[in-house]
Amino acid sequence: MTATDIAATTAPPILEVRNMRKAYGNMPILKGVSCTLNQGDVMCVLGGSGSGKTTLLRCIAQLERYQGGSVVVDGELMGIAEKGGRFYRLSERQIARQRLKTGMVFQKFNLFSHMTAMQNVMEGPVHVLSVPPEEARSEACRLLEWVGLGERMDHYPAQLSGGQQQRVAIARALAMKPKVMLFDEPTSALDPESVGRVLAVMKQVAATGMSMIVVTHEMGFAREVASRVLFMDHGVIAEDAPSAQFFSAPSHPRAADFLASTLGARVQTN
Repeated sequence: MTATDIAATTAPPILEVRNMRKAYGNMPILKGVSCTLNQGDVMCVLGGSGSGKTTLLRCIAQLERYQGGSVVVDGELMGIAEKGGRFYRLSERQIARQRLKTGMVFQKFNLFSHMTAMQNVMEGPVHVLSVPPEEARSEACRLLEWVGLGERMDHYPAQLSGGQQQRVAIARALAMKPKVMLFDEPTSALDPESVGRVLAVMKQVAATGMSMIVVTHEMGFAREVASRVLFMDHGVIAEDAPSAQFFSAPSHPRAADFLASTLGARVQTN
């Protein structure tokens, strides 16, 4: 084992979710969810509709309030602070600052319709991070070239396909230099050809060593790119396993049923 390997095994996780509980009224959505993400890992979150996948992602990004538990990103407790032995919620301004640690890509692209692709990518660095405009423009140009949109920089969202808009959204999130990238079913609204191009960009992001959590129904992507798989069922993590183990021999019967329905072949449980 090399010194780098030892450092990787002893380093604290880049993200940790501890006993997350979330309900809408009397309906529990997350029932004590805990997980960790190590630096450079790609974690795919799988499960049926209503299992809590998107809610977990939104709670991590501090876009939803949760009733219990905590989130730590890069060593910082998110959304709350402790004083005199008691916890209190941070101000919206403080939470907005913390939210910069995570870059989120949504199902819908959420681009500013009155801005070009270039302006969409520049907006956050200039007005939130106070990056000089010329520096932000140079980085936006680099990122748009990187996601394959070098010839579309001056196009408005209405002039772009869904897949192109999603690639702009990925470039926009990366421009903010997040510690963790969160993807919420980023291909669910796309046609098959666009799906492949967006997944290819996500593979490029993973290859840079970016820590990622991906809620997805793209089993091929999860199998190829994920280092770990979380399988959620009715608000709990039914299985947390290395990707190869999950796809070859899941330990939970519900996970095996899910794989059988999505992959069209029965897999053996451990």
